[in-house]
Amino acid sequence: MSNPDGLLVDIAAMVESERSNQMPLTVVVPGAVITGRLAPESLWHERVAEVLAASEHLKPFAALFSAPATGAGDGDDAAPPAAPPTYLHLHVARILQGSYGLPHTGGMYRIAIADVSSWTVGDLSYSDQ
Repeated sequence: MSNPDGLLVDIAAMVESERSNQMPLTVVVPGAVITGRLAPESLWHERVAEVLAASEHLKPFAALFSAPATGAGDGDDAAPPAAPPTYLHLHVARILQGSYGLPHTGGMYRIAIADVSSWTVGDLSYSDQ
């Protein structure tokens, strides 16, 4: 989407400001339909860092996800207004392929809002059979 949907940007911004991870969302991007729950970027980074830290081979990469966010400010005092989000951070997410959701346990996806061609609130059902 060359002009990201303002409503989708607003939803992502609200999830960021409310620190909520309960908003179910399904998006269509080139080559995939992805369904899951929107998470604040910081929570998403934290969860990815935990998964990487638990892996002997991937542990060094965990630091990339647990590093403090770049930006101005020296604490919680009068933080500058955040820029509108440019990415969606989904957790417990699955790529829908036919009647299957991959991965079976859900994954962590970072999706550029500019790549979303359509979306709906809610998650699409799929069959594990």
